[in-house]
Amino acid sequence: MTEEVAVLGAGMHPWGKWGRSFVEYGVAAAQAALADAGLDWRDIGSIIGADTVRGGYPGYVAGATFAKALGWQGARVTSVYAACASGAQAVDTARAQILSGLADAALVVGADAAPKGFFRPAGGDRPDDPDWLRFRILGATNPVYFGLYARRRMALHGDTTDDFAQVKVKNAAMGALNPKARYRSPVTAEEVSASAVVADPLRLLDICATSDGGAALVLSSMEFARRHGHAEPVRIRAVSTVTPRYPNTVLDLPDIATDSAVAVDPPGETFRRSIARAAYEEAGVGPEDLSLAEVYDLSTALELQWYEDLGLCGEGEGVKLLRDGATALGGRIPVNVSGGLASFGEAVPAQAIAQVCELAWQLRGDAGDRQVAGARVGISANQGLFGHGSAVIAVR
Repeated sequence: MTEEVAVLGAGMHPWGKWGRSFVEYGVAAAQAALADAGLDWRDIGSIIGADTVRGGYPGYVAGATFAKALGWQGARVTSVYAACASGAQAVDTARAQILSGLADAALVVGADAAPKGFFRPAGGDRPDDPDWLRFRILGATNPVYFGLYARRRMALHGDTTDDFAQVKVKNAAMGALNPKARYRSPVTAEEVSASAVVADPLRLLDICATSDGGAALVLSSMEFARRHGHAEPVRIRAVSTVTPRYPNTVLDLPDIATDSAVAVDPPGETFRRSIARAAYEEAGVGPEDLSLAEVYDLSTALELQWYEDLGLCGEGEGVKLLRDGATALGGRIPVNVSGGLASFGEAVPAQAIAQVCELAWQLRGDAGDRQVAGARVGISANQGLFGHGSAVIAVR
């Protein structure tokens, strides 16, 4: 089991469509995290920025961009890009620097000013880029894949569009309790069913939006935490950033083909399940130990898939878990008590960091009306394009 690092502070800029620079959102989140930790920016020995690649050149070097905006003070700097897993890789980089003794305290920041509508690849011709190819050859936006995943669950497990709608109902109810969420109104299943079809069988309210927002964490060694008055902080016990195994026989975003398994047997688990397993093994816990989970609900159907990938239930049993109320606030294993991407939308470099912020607040007992009673262990999970795994386990 890897040594733990302390979570001293968590901060966020509210999600929305604000029309300003991602730097502004990241700085606001960073300042909130520093205040939460009771530290000054000059106490930080390293800053790790999760990159956004749509904001011009500064977006590619987000660590230095945030450091400059906060005020040059000589801290070590790193910039990380791993698509939707960027935030988790930034957390992992901070953890590695702390455990190696390169820094006592680190600031992790991610922020985005997302475009209107669905994400598309950066400009230019890149015929060796699968993300570019799937748009140019198939016209396959992200919701096309979400619809395929949903159809697969319907065919294999008997999930229905009504089940998908109930995921949105659950997350909207919890997002209504979160002051940092973009969408803060309860939603009915009838409203989901009445929204426009985007990628059959999914409707507009089944799919998350694109958003502006920022999130930040202050991490430190346990000794630094004690010196600064944090006797029993939330701790990060595991970060999983694994890659898939060959052959990959299930279609996955953004690929438009799968590997042949004629000569090589498929691995014993899917990529997403391997992300969770690696985190559990490193942390020395299992799904039965979890108090809550924050998962990557790009669509309602994908949240159900994560229930199974995290081992919260058996294969094909995600809908039963939902119908039984187990994943709602007050249930056996609440999922996305923050409101999830259903309530926030995607601000890509900030998402995995925001998930850990929610875990920290829940484990500290600071989540207000959405508090999970007695929360002791939480997991966050998402997946970045091109085989970037992402899961974090935090404990109290």
